[in-house]
Amino acid sequence: MVKPTRVTNSIRELRERAGLTQIELARRVGVTRQTLIAIEQGKYSPTLELAFQISRVFAVGLDDLFHYPEGEPS
Repeated sequence: MVKPTRVTNSIRELRERAGLTQIELARRVGVTRQTLIAIEQGKYSPTLELAFQISRVFAVGLDDLFHYPEGEPS
């Protein structure tokens, strides 16, 4: 069983605010809708390259898109 990541994100909120469907965003960044769903739900962490691609779609920084809990051991 795959352990969910502790990294959370604001993709769904930003996607909905931009009026994009999951399919539209997935196509813009070159992944499947299923991959995008898994990222939005925190079941999968994207590669750094994909994270940058998603952040550029919304014109936000990585810190505005992805969040890691404070005080967690590294």
